[in-house]
Amino acid sequence: MLKGHQTWIFNNKPVIISSAAVGGPFEAKGALANDFDILHEDIWLGQDSFEKAERVFLEHAIERAIFKANMKKEDVNFLISGDLINQIVPSSFSARTLKIPYLGIFGACSSSMEGLSLASMIIDSKSAEFVITAASSHNAASEKQFRYPTEYGGQKPPTAQWTVTAAGAALVSTKGNGPKVTSATIGRVIDMGISDPFNMGAAMAPAAVDTIEAHFRDLNIDSSYYDLIVTGDLGKVGHDIATQLLINNGIKISNNKFKDCGLMIYKEDQPVFSGGSGCGCSAAVTYGHFLNRMKKGELKKILIIATGALLSPMSYQQKETIPCIAHAVSIEI
Repeated sequence: MLKGHQTWIFNNKPVIISSAAVGGPFEAKGALANDFDILHEDIWLGQDSFEKAERVFLEHAIERAIFKANMKKEDVNFLISGDLINQIVPSSFSARTLKIPYLGIFGACSSSMEGLSLASMIIDSKSAEFVITAASSHNAASEKQFRYPTEYGGQKPPTAQWTVTAAGAALVSTKGNGPKVTSATIGRVIDMGISDPFNMGAAMAPAAVDTIEAHFRDLNIDSSYYDLIVTGDLGKVGHDIATQLLINNGIKISNNKFKDCGLMIYKEDQPVFSGGSGCGCSAAVTYGHFLNRMKKGELKKILIIATGALLSPMSYQQKETIPCIAHAVSIEI
């Protein structure tokens, strides 16, 4: 059901019956290592390219989520997945392996919540019984495509972010036990004229704020409704900007309630510049850390706002600015 201008209310309360997070060796040293289902010691995973390795990360997350639900992949009606690589080949090639009917999406780093929004809509409308949604990113693959290959050794400014090598998956169903998806606010594309690919947080922050405002407005609620309100991967620079923009617009969210996945996933002594980013960032933190906390009863209502920068190497070379988007999903127990 549409509520307000851009928010879906899920009256049938789709249930996240299982989820999984898979990370790499750098994530194994991070602050949320204990919330990953699988941590690999090798970013190559025995493959001959980083893109192929990302596909394996994604497959492992999807397969683990299905396994944790005591199901088989043949039981799943649809797979919704997205990533950062050209033509989302890790997602599409994972679908080739898994042979689950597939919908590929691209929302850049907002893909995790875009996928969960669509999966929940499909379940809520009774168009499927089981939908799995996933997202992934790989540091070396993303660096090679969007900036410079790691081997180049290019220097980065403090505003840059570290692409997370991880994948996260959630299995959504019409019934079962687990946290429920109650609503989703679909974001607008916001472009404030920033063109620096090493300053994604600043580019994405206005989109996050626009979606948060729309969510509160459509549902006629404020920040007090949620235990946590979490952006996907704004990093320190973007999160600070988003906080100030919200204050400027009359929305005050306390620091202990307003968090960012990119600031949570790594430890302070890890050299990640402004923080983590990538499709796998919000996917792994949400489907690992936050859902684990909800299952323990530590959190009852959370709002996840995954942010994405919708640029490509071609758009950057053509001197385009960076359009951004954010999708918000509320999860409750």
